[in-house]
Amino acid sequence: MSGALAVFDLGKTNSKLFVFSPDGTLLDERRTKPVWHDYRGKSVLDDARLFSWMNHELAEVATAHDVTRMMISAHGCAFALVRGNELLHPILDYEQEVPDTIAGAIDPILPDFSETYTPWLPLGFSIARHIYWLQVEEPEAFALTEAILCYPQYWVWRFSGRELAEWSYFGAHSQLWAPLNRDYSSLVERLGWRDRFPAIAPAGAVVGEASVTMPDGSTRAIAVHNGVHDSNAALAYYRMTGLHDFTLVSTGTWVIIINLDCPLGALDQERDMIANVTVNGEPAPSLRFMGGREYDLISENWNKPISQAAVERVMERGVFAMPSWAAGGPFPETKGNVVGGDVTGEERAAVAALYVAMMTDLSLDLIKSENLLVIDGGLAKIDLFTAMLAQLRPTQTVVRSMMSEGSATGAAALAFKALGLKPFRDETVPVSASHIPGLDAYRARWRELADGARAAARAAMPDAKEAGR
Repeated sequence: MSGALAVFDLGKTNSKLFVFSPDGTLLDERRTKPVWHDYRGKSVLDDARLFSWMNHELAEVATAHDVTRMMISAHGCAFALVRGNELLHPILDYEQEVPDTIAGAIDPILPDFSETYTPWLPLGFSIARHIYWLQVEEPEAFALTEAILCYPQYWVWRFSGRELAEWSYFGAHSQLWAPLNRDYSSLVERLGWRDRFPAIAPAGAVVGEASVTMPDGSTRAIAVHNGVHDSNAALAYYRMTGLHDFTLVSTGTWVIIINLDCPLGALDQERDMIANVTVNGEPAPSLRFMGGREYDLISENWNKPISQAAVERVMERGVFAMPSWAAGGPFPETKGNVVGGDVTGEERAAVAALYVAMMTDLSLDLIKSENLLVIDGGLAKIDLFTAMLAQLRPTQTVVRSMMSEGSATGAAALAFKALGLKPFRDETVPVSASHIPGLDAYRARWRELADGARAAARAAMPDAKEAGR
């Protein structure tokens, strides 16, 4: 391989560009925020603005670092309707619920959990619900649709013109994929969508070429690799560095926990436990909650260090943040609140850190995690969070990634793999457990309160699916 690799890591809240040399060295990074706006009563992505930023930055790094290839990692739950070179409807924001009439038609025909290993999920967390929404409310656009593209493949198409699909994204709680059959779900057949989905190509495969206009007005051909679902890219990265028998805690807006050693029979659909799909098409038992979003909401966007003394003070006062502060997760029935007293500033941030640690610890129990624990992403940078998790999990070895951008690095590793290169090595480091007095007792009380609130909510609304709404 000559030249460098550009990786676009497109998150819901932040979109980033990273440049890697062929030996895996990170050469550059650029960042922006995607813009969501209203279109005919729906929240949609300003894809033109994002595409303009991507083109501009790609040209800049191609000049600065001799970039010759590009790869894309992207958040889940988004798709595009396209025909020829035309986007027929703006890309929907997954954080909006479908109308009751749409839900009443699509929800009863969603496949059984035993087929897709995806439970009923709110909003657009299963993209099948949002695809159906557009089919009903935008029938002209849907009738013209030649291809339904998943979000990473939308950008592959934008840059290369190729219409493709990919396993890890289809298998990301979409209701479109049956992981044990390695094929589309019965819902796809029932709604006649199979012909709308293009051919599947592996994540990282070279699939086309982009023509990029350089700052001097010349054009450069950039090879395009097929994109990947972000958390599954992170999983692939750690597997490719030689780790095995581990649970991944991939953190960002979402905390996504993947344990390949968890039996599929242990997945509890009422607690947002699902089977994602690896880049190789294997079922990947997973659990997730919107931990990064919840931390920001509870802490009121605190971005400074948190001392152990602040944690000990709120624990001594019996202050708890209770689930849930965002949709999804193991407690879909309950609404988040802080109990035990009012807190502000660093103490409120300490309550938020405790909350994310409690939720992660519980999630690890639910997903039967007893193996090596790998913490990746934004929360891996918070020493207090990783240390508390190590204290709560004394029988497990806990490591954290020194490369905080696991999904982008995983996407790079997949692109390099397609070229026969393996530049990355295991760079995780051990986490030393904290020694916070009373943390186990705090956990026991937090679980007692959370379970009690969940039981009360379920008793008041016994239908689990209705409770999830």
